[in-house]
Amino acid sequence: MIDNPNIITLLALSLNGCIRFFFLLLLLLVPGTGSAVEDHLSLPDRWNLKEAVNFALKNNPDANVARHRIASAQAAIDQAQAVFYPKIGLNAEYGQTNNPMYSFGNILNQGSFTNTIDFNDPGTTDDLRLAATLQYRIYNGGRDQAGVRAAEAQQQAEEQQRTAILSGLAFEVVRSFYTIAQAHEIVAAQESAITAITASHTVAAARFEAGDLLKASLLDIEVQLAAAQEQLIQARHGLNLAKRAFLNLLGLQQHQVHLDLDQQFPQDVPQNPDGSMRPEIQSLDAQIAAVREQLRKAKGGHYPTADLFGSYQVNQGFVYEENSGNSWMAGVRLNYNLFEGNRTAAEIAQTNANLAQSQEMKRKMQLAIGLEIEEAHLNLQQAEERLQVTQKMVELAEESARLSRERFREGVILSSNLLDAENRLTDARVHTSLAKTAKAIAIADLRRATGLPQFSEPWHGNDTVQQNSSLQPN
Repeated sequence: MIDNPNIITLLALSLNGCIRFFFLLLLLLVPGTGSAVEDHLSLPDRWNLKEAVNFALKNNPDANVARHRIASAQAAIDQAQAVFYPKIGLNAEYGQTNNPMYSFGNILNQGSFTNTIDFNDPGTTDDLRLAATLQYRIYNGGRDQAGVRAAEAQQQAEEQQRTAILSGLAFEVVRSFYTIAQAHEIVAAQESAITAITASHTVAAARFEAGDLLKASLLDIEVQLAAAQEQLIQARHGLNLAKRAFLNLLGLQQHQVHLDLDQQFPQDVPQNPDGSMRPEIQSLDAQIAAVREQLRKAKGGHYPTADLFGSYQVNQGFVYEENSGNSWMAGVRLNYNLFEGNRTAAEIAQTNANLAQSQEMKRKMQLAIGLEIEEAHLNLQQAEERLQVTQKMVELAEESARLSRERFREGVILSSNLLDAENRLTDARVHTSLAKTAKAIAIADLRRATGLPQFSEPWHGNDTVQQNSSLQPN
């Protein structure tokens, strides 16, 4: 037994360290923990636009959820088709009884009847019954066929919903990609502004030392430099947030984001867009078809059902007399509900209401898509006009800033005039970056709104996903 408290403390600390090391090793070795899930993925060093879109369409959780919903819809089709197969069953049963009726039935089934049996008291008997049954429905008013067609239409609706999800996801990746590029340009504009103001501050400090500049003017430039540094911090924060959103769309947690802006993938502007290719409309069409089949299924409740049935049975006794008997039975069964409390009529009325609701949802969707297309078209037009204006603004602001710096160096203008020129140049560069990004995003949004894939030309690079044909950027 250890009585030294110092030794006990050292042992406790060692044990605690071993436990922590064990759990750390477990986290590193067990797949699916930390970043181990991402380690097995082939991630490029620099993302180009199409690689990012393709990767997101494979790895984003929304895309995977949509794929599982399609698998569920396929399983529903298999369930609906199961009614076209016969039902075959096997069962076994053993029991004893002294009930005269059941005992006498056991004797007959086992082929053990003799004239000496007392009908009122045949005694205790037992029976081991083995039976095979067969049942097949040959008619039920078309309800089974309607159920299968409804399930198939629902699967088509789920496939179109998946296409819609992938279309929206592809657009969000494009927008996030251009947002990161825009954030880089804004950071560069702020860094350029700091460089220019720092150079002007050096000139101002020299003039102040020479007695050619007031202290207030030098302080104004220093204040402007501090403000530019603050704006640079905000710009870098915006860049980090944009990268985090980009990784989230790709379904990643930890990864360095470097964009390959050298590979250009120009997106064509849709001509005469009408939204007829939107997967949401096609999904609603499939849902309407499914509801119509459900209506046919409900109307089938007014018709009778007919079944074929058959069975083969073996009975074996042990208590009364060891003997066995075999028997079979086959036939046709016809069922017709004369009255069921208007259940079928209520089901038909409910399905009719669902059909009308689906049709109104389609009309609402068509109106919403028309508005989306018009808004996307107007946004593109506005972005193009803004880009033309801001590019001209940059040219003028660069020349104005150049002249202002020379004149400030010569002592012709005040520091406030120089700072105004620098601010106008920075604002012009930022607005140009915003307009350029807005144009690229507007084109992508217009393609999404019209139901077109983001890229028209095939992509022969190292793609990481196989997509739906309507979205395949290749």
